[in-house]
Amino acid sequence: MKGAALLALAAGSLALAACGPLPLADAERACLDDARAATGPRGEARVGVGTDGDGLDTFGRFEVSVSSDYIMGRDPAEVYNRCVQRRSGGVPPSRPLYDQPGWTGR
Repeated sequence: MKGAALLALAAGSLALAACGPLPLADAERACLDDARAATGPRGEARVGVGTDGDGLDTFGRFEVSVSSDYIMGRDPAEVYNRCVQRRSGGVPPSRPLYDQPGWTGR
């Protein structure tokens, strides 16, 4: 019984540690997606043709996503700054969004 209680306590501690701040570099990489989403709607379309032996089959798929930051007209750089600080435990980004590796604004 005592062993089970210690195991539950250890598991709970690990779960809380997973919710802690990220290292700055990880937070910066993760927040690039939030900044990209603030630049405008994103979409994806797929169309295909195939056969299953009974004849020709076609399919199509279309997805659009719009972030609330885009709808509210927030500056992607500000979205990025707030995201990094939130995820890193208050540490500001090491450099501005537009100087981040991988940032293309799209």
